[in-house]
Amino acid sequence: MIAAKDNAPHLTPDEYFAWEATQLEKHEYINGEVYAMTGGSVNHGRIAIRFTAFDSHLENTGCITGNSDVKVNIFGSNNYTYPDASITCDDRDKTTTQYITYPCLIVEVLSASTEAYDRGGKFRMYRQNPALIDYLLVSSTSIEIDLYHKNDAGDWLIINYKAGDTIELKSINLNFPIEQVYRGLTLTPDSFPTNIIRE
Repeated sequence: MIAAKDNAPHLTPDEYFAWEATQLEKHEYINGEVYAMTGGSVNHGRIAIRFTAFDSHLENTGCITGNSDVKVNIFGSNNYTYPDASITCDDRDKTTTQYITYPCLIVEVLSASTEAYDRGGKFRMYRQNPALIDYLLVSSTSIEIDLYHKNDAGDWLIINYKAGDTIELKSINLNFPIEQVYRGLTLTPDSFPTNIIRE
């Protein structure tokens, strides 16, 4: 999904929730500003929905799998984003109805106009969360996935996966071949508008 700055006035968090409930589009909320979530490519959507299949892997675990309709509250702030997929196994997230706060896994499907933000400013916000273990950045134009994984020492490691590799998500104890994400897709370069959130 692409976040384009909206013309809405500067809002408080409560005003944002009330305002967004009346809108046809989803909006991320960063430092009082709202950003409309516009559609991505067909491949972007097809790839994103495949990660909701984690739900069957997590059956009977108590974990919650969220798609791009589930807001994530940036830990320690009043900012809210809509990642392409997220998973929380934290009981505190079972008491909120409009967002989750403690995901252990976040997935963002990349596009040309959002990649720098997803790797930079957005990751800096996400990694403030002590519950986050895996941050998965998935190309929608080639068979490439980058995993930012927090190890037991609290350090973030970057693991680059390519065709033929097996993805390992320690946050949810799941391994799968990278080709599973890209099956049946025709991969071509993308182009999107440039009026999106920047660092």
